[in-house]
Amino acid sequence: MKRGAASVYPVTTSDLTIEYPPHGASPAFVAVHGLNLRIAPGEVVGLLGESGSGKSTLARVLSGDAASPATAAGGSAEVRPQITGGEATVLGHELRRINRRTLAKLTFEVGLLAQDAAETLPSTMSVAEIVASPILERDRHYNRRSLNTRVATMIDAVRLPLAFLGKFPYELSSGQRQRVALARALVFGPTLLIADEPTAGIDVTVRDAVIDLIGELQRERAFSALIISHDLAVLRRVANRIAVMHQGVLVGLGTIQEVFDDPWHPYVAGLADALSVPMDDEAYEPDDDDADDEQADDEQADDDEAGGEPAAEAVNATAPNLKSLPKDTGAMLPHPRMPPR
Repeated sequence: MKRGAASVYPVTTSDLTIEYPPHGASPAFVAVHGLNLRIAPGEVVGLLGESGSGKSTLARVLSGDAASPATAAGGSAEVRPQITGGEATVLGHELRRINRRTLAKLTFEVGLLAQDAAETLPSTMSVAEIVASPILERDRHYNRRSLNTRVATMIDAVRLPLAFLGKFPYELSSGQRQRVALARALVFGPTLLIADEPTAGIDVTVRDAVIDLIGELQRERAFSALIISHDLAVLRRVANRIAVMHQGVLVGLGTIQEVFDDPWHPYVAGLADALSVPMDDEAYEPDDDDADDEQADDEQADDDEAGGEPAAEAVNATAPNLKSLPKDTGAMLPHPRMPPR
């Protein structure tokens, strides 16, 4: 596919199969099988599935992270997923046998918010240094004044005070660290954002604020997005459509209503049954005390996100997520220079 086709679909996969090669005593493992998916310009697609369904593997491949040179802990070569069947095209770049130069272009245009991004921020770097790092990795001579302006713009965009620029990750709450990671992922003004479990490890009192921020930034900057989560409540807040994966296979695609009102796969049907909440004949109406309590909870959540960690962990007993279900439920400034040819 040529570059112009990216204006039609930023992401296109056709019968895509992704496999981890054999290593040591472990045989080859197919993580994604026969995936057909398209994401339109400006569209947000939510990818729903339980642990091990292939969601994160797909994120690594589509973002170019799987093709980037890397080593595992101890210096050994990391076992990375490979495309072994079908095709995948992201922003006009064909991912199968992608070369180094094309990979550099791809990772410039795609922002990746990895699953553990908030917890793996470099502890010895300030917030300003963390957000600036993707730019300096490509161009160590990038104009410092422009760099400082860009970093400050991104910190402001994720609704953090500019005073945070000199802080370090250990001085921030989990929600604040995730906002820093998001600013880093968006620093190039990407055309596509891939966010893997963006609310994982964040206090439940501020999860909605983080996912709503992603939605606001997407609308402001008009990028396409693939948001990965095991929690349907998260995707319901931000996604135009959802795709459901089960054991590496796409088993549902459409709006949330379309997917769960008319499931065509037993796994999705099981999810629909598990997520159904019986309603009483008489609608529940909160009394004045309930309304006061709800308002107080909302105010506490705002205070927690602005000032740091909440005083106590709240318990979200009603938001549906796949971890609680049975297993058998069947840019504003010029871009930095690109690397030399």
